[in-house]
Amino acid sequence: ELSSYPSALSLSQAVGIALRESPALSAARSQVEIAEQRVVQGRAGFLPRLNVSEGFQRSNNPPQVFSTKLNQENFTPQDFAIDRLNQPNAINDFATNFTATWPLFDGGQSWHGWQQAKLGQEAAGRALERSRQEVIARTADAYAGVLLARENLAVVESAMNAARAHLSAAETRYGSGLTVKSDLLQAQVRLAELEQQKLLAQSQMEVARSALNAAMGIPDPVRFELSDRLQAESGAGDPLEAWLATARERRLELQELDVREAMAREEIEKARAGHLPNLDLVGNYQIHTEDFDGSADNYSVGAVLSLNLFSGLAPSAKVSEAQAFRRQVQALRRQMESQVFLEVRQAYTQTASALQRIGVADQAIRQAEEALRIVADRYNGGLLTIVDLLTAETALQQTRTAQTRARHDATVGKTHLRLAAGVLDEK
Repeated sequence: ELSSYPSALSLSQAVGIALRESPALSAARSQVEIAEQRVVQGRAGFLPRLNVSEGFQRSNNPPQVFSTKLNQENFTPQDFAIDRLNQPNAINDFATNFTATWPLFDGGQSWHGWQQAKLGQEAAGRALERSRQEVIARTADAYAGVLLARENLAVVESAMNAARAHLSAAETRYGSGLTVKSDLLQAQVRLAELEQQKLLAQSQMEVARSALNAAMGIPDPVRFELSDRLQAESGAGDPLEAWLATARERRLELQELDVREAMAREEIEKARAGHLPNLDLVGNYQIHTEDFDGSADNYSVGAVLSLNLFSGLAPSAKVSEAQAFRRQVQALRRQMESQVFLEVRQAYTQTASALQRIGVADQAIRQAEEALRIVADRYNGGLLTIVDLLTAETALQQTRTAQTRARHDATVGKTHLRLAAGVLDEK
C-alpha cells in the first residue's frame, strides 16, 4: 500500500524501510534458514534411523513358498510331501517390515559434518550482517543523492531569481537609453541557459528519487519529501591506522572467510574419516500374513562392522580435494584483506579530501558573494557592463554548487569509510 509509507522521510526512516523491504536481505535471511536446517541434518547422523515398508508377493517358486509358509507360521507336516515341495500351490504374502539402524561409529564423519554445518550457520550469519550493512550503505548513498539533486536544483533556482532581476534591470536601463541592446540580449541568454540547467536538475532529481526507491526496495511511483539536509560534516575522526585496525578486526567478509577456512578443516577431517571402519547396530522386525486372518512375526538384532578396503582411491581424492579447497580459502582471505585495506584507504582519503573542499568552498562563497555585491554596485553606477555582472553571478553559482557537491561527497565518504571498516549500522 502506497499510503503505508511516510510522506516526509528521514534517513533513519529510509534505512528502516530498506531493512524491512530489501529483496537482498530476504535472500540472505533464507540462506541463514538453509544453514540452520543443515545443522539439523548434520545432527541426524548421530540418531537411529527407523524405516517401515509394506510389501505384497504372490509366488509358486518352491523355495519362496517354503520360506513364506515358515514366515507366516503356516507350515504343516503335509507340506513335506514331495509333490508339494516340488510343485507347491501359489501363495500370497503381505509383509510388514520395520528396520532400525543406529550408526555407533562412522570414523567421525557425522561429527565433522555436524561441526561443519554449525560453522556454515555462523558464516551465513556473517553474510547476513554484511548484506544488512550494504543495504544501509546503498540507502544512505541514494538518500544523499536525492539531497544533492535537490540542493543543485535550489542553487539553479536561486541563480534564476538573480538572472530575472538582472534582466529586469537591463530592460529598465535599455528603455532609458542607459545601456546598449547587447546587455539586454546577454541577460536573456543567461536566463535561457539557467532554464536549461533547471530542466536538467529536475530530471536528475527524478532519477535520484527512483534510485532511492530501488535502494529501499519499494515501488517506483512512491515519492518522498526528504526531511534531512546535507550537513557540513566534521572530521573523519580516528586516524587512518585506527580505521585499518578496526577493519582487520570487524570486517565481516574477513570473519566469514575465517569461518570458511574452519569449515574446510572439518571437510579434510571428514574426508580422512572415510578410511576408518564403520560400526552400525541394526534391527529388523517383520510381520507376515496371507489373508489378514492371522499373522506371524519375527525379529533380528545385530551389529555390522564394515571397512572400505578399496573404492578406486575416492577417499584419498576427497582428502586432496578438501586440502586444495582450504588453500583456496586461505588465498581468498589474503586477497580480501588487501582489498579491505584498499577500500579503507580510498574511503578515508576521499572523505578527507571532501572535508577540505568544504572549507575551501565556504571561503569561496563568501568571496564570490562580496565580489558580486561590488560588481552589482558598479554596474548600477554605470561603471561596469552586464557581462561583468553575469560573470560574477555565474561564479557564485559555481561555488555554491561546489559546496553542495563537497558536502555530499563528505557524507557519502563517511558512510563508505564505516562500511569499509565493518562498523556501519543504521544509527
